[in-house]
This record gives sequence, structure tokens and C-alpha cells, in this order.
Amino acid sequence: MQSRAPLITPVLVAGLLILLVSNAIRSSFGVFQIPVATEFGWPRSEFSFAIAVQNLAWGIGAPLFGAIAERFGDRKAVILGALCYAAGLVLSARAVSPEAHQMLEILVGFGIAGTGFGVVLAVVGRAASDENRSLALGLATAAGSLGQVLSAPVAEILLSHFPWQTVFLIFAAAILSVIAVLPLMRAPEPSVTSGADVSMAAALRQAFRDPSFTLIFLGFFSCGYQLGFMVAHFPAMVTEMCGPISPASPLAAIGITSTSALGAAAIALIGLANIAGTLTAGWLGRIYPKKYVLAGVYTGRTLFAALFILFPITPLTVVLFSLGMGSLWLATVPLTSGLVGHIYGLRYMGTLYGIVFLSHQIGSFMGVWLGGRFYDTYGDYTLVWWVGVAVGAFSAIVHLPVRERRMAALPA
Repeated sequence: MQSRAPLITPVLVAGLLILLVSNAIRSSFGVFQIPVATEFGWPRSEFSFAIAVQNLAWGIGAPLFGAIAERFGDRKAVILGALCYAAGLVLSARAVSPEAHQMLEILVGFGIAGTGFGVVLAVVGRAASDENRSLALGLATAAGSLGQVLSAPVAEILLSHFPWQTVFLIFAAAILSVIAVLPLMRAPEPSVTSGADVSMAAALRQAFRDPSFTLIFLGFFSCGYQLGFMVAHFPAMVTEMCGPISPASPLAAIGITSTSALGAAAIALIGLANIAGTLTAGWLGRIYPKKYVLAGVYTGRTLFAALFILFPITPLTVVLFSLGMGSLWLATVPLTSGLVGHIYGLRYMGTLYGIVFLSHQIGSFMGVWLGGRFYDTYGDYTLVWWVGVAVGAFSAIVHLPVRERRMAALPA
């Protein structure tokens, strides 16, 4: 009897570690929103725009680094990404103007692209067997969630001992450390060979002519909008809009006595809940059509976001919302990447998923930038939050017409 292919492989282990560190740093930037703006006396929109530029550069870099990985090798793409990431952080630590921060975040965004989901998930997907692929992608995405669990509390602790500039330098050293695990990431041959000799241009033309690719592209926008806004603004939103924490509450008993600490803890709670949510999404993607699971995820997000803003914001609702939204936070990533690999094959999965991910990052740019702009205009985040509810409902609907079947193999 033929033995089943192992789920845990050296490639998966390396991918888990890279995504953990890369996503931990990326998820911490919202904690720096108030310290940086306060030090320089900037409007909230200035540093928000820097994070928005970072997200847009990440999206533009995703297909570029995917193509670099497929042309020159996955490990070279990760090394280049780590160098860009570290350089952006080091130079940002010395920047004293909004324009300098905004320009340097382009480097950080490219660094996230080279060490993030686009490159790493493509390698993990190629290394996994057909039966394990969805779950392997879920595990890799969950590692990014674990990074998010650690990001905000670690950043808060470091900021209590060091200025934010020093914390950026510490993060630069951390992202360079991922290079040590690259010997484990030996790029495997594609798991399926149909179309392996087809040119990238032909594969792109085939995808662009398929209406389902356009629907997947459009549907990923709201995921980026919601995640980008919350990573950049939710800690500050909780700090300023949440009711006080009672000294007798369970939160105070575990050391969360201020709304600023609760804001950082909320990001960690979202990441913690998403570990289970992402693994569940990967498992469901093995059993049910991925487009229907995606529609369910976006519907859940829409309901959680609408209910949260309709009720008074209290420590209890912050915790409940963080756990609920967290269970759906990155659940879209293994499903969307798995959908792209299933329909269009694995040969150019990194590039194709990178193009779809660009929509995600355009959404992130809008969520981060509008969050800062609307805050400066209206004094709170209510309007930009409702925009997120609306685009979430749109994504729930737009996935339903996707034709989830393998495209016919192109002639070599």
C-alpha cells in the first residue's frame, strides 16, 4: 500500500519561521502610530499615509517577487526581500519628516513582499501533495497569525524600554535572521507537471481572459481594506474610543489597565483566534468548494464589523470582536491562494497569486489612508469603518459566480 505523503516537511518548517517573523514586524506598525505622530507633532494622516504606502508597495512587489522566485529561485527572492525590509527599517529609524517615512516605506513594503505570503505560500504549495496542500497553506498562514499574536505586545514592551527608533533597528536585525533557515527551503519541482513548460506570458494571458480570475481579484480588495485599517488604526481606535477598564475587571487582573494596552492586546487576540480560524479554513477548503467557504468568511466579517460599531465600544465588546474577527482574519489567504493554484496550476502560482494580492494591498492602502484622512476630518473612525462593512459584503457576493474548476492545460 502506498504511504501517504508527509504534511510536515523542511520546506514547510522554513516557511512557517519566515512568515512568523515577517508578519510579526508588519503587524506591529499600528503600535507606532501614536508615538511617532506625538514625537513630531504630525497629524494622524501623515504616519497613516506612510503605512498606506508600505501596503501599496507590498502589493506591487508581490507579483514582482513571485516572478523573481520563479525565474531565479525562491531563496534568492527571500534574501532580497529581507535586505529591502531591513534597509527600510534602518533608514526609517533616522527619518524625521513625513515625506521621508513615506518614501522609505516603499522599501519596507517590497521587503514584506519578498518575505511574505506571495513567495512563501507558492513554495509551500509546490512542496505539498495534493491531499495536504490546503492544510499546509493553512499552517503557513497560521504562522503569520502567531507572529501577529506576538507583534503588538512585544512592540509595546520594547517601546517601554527603548525609543521607537531603536525598536526599528531591533526589528531589522530580526528580519535578517530569517536568512539562516533558507537552507531548508529547497525549491521543489512543481507537484503537477501539466503546463510546466508553458511561458509565463501564456499563463498570464489565460488567467486574464478568465472572468473568475477577475472576480477573485476584486474579492480580495475588502480583505486588504479591513486588515490594513485594523493593523494601522485599531490600537489607536481602542485607545481613544473605548470605555474605561474597571480595576475589578479580569483584564486588570492580567495587567491590562489602560485602553492603550487593550488596543495592543486586541491585535494579539485577533492573531491568536486566527491560528484556529486559518487552520479551520484550510481544512474546510479540502472538503467544500473554496469559493463558498470564502463567501462565508466575508459574510462573517461583515456581520462582526457591523455589530461592533452599532453597539457602544467597551472592553468587553473589544475582546469579543477581536476573537470573532480574528477567527476570520487570515482565513481568506489559504483559500484564495489555494483557489488560484487549483484553477490555474502551480507552475506560476507565485506570480498569479501576487497579482491577485495586489488587489488586497490596494485595499490595504485605502483602508490605512482613509483611516487617517477621515480621522483628521471627522475626529473618529466611524465612517471609514462603515466603508469596510460595505466592501466586506461586496466580497461575500462576488465570489459566488467563480467557476472553481481546473483550467485546461496550455500547449507547451
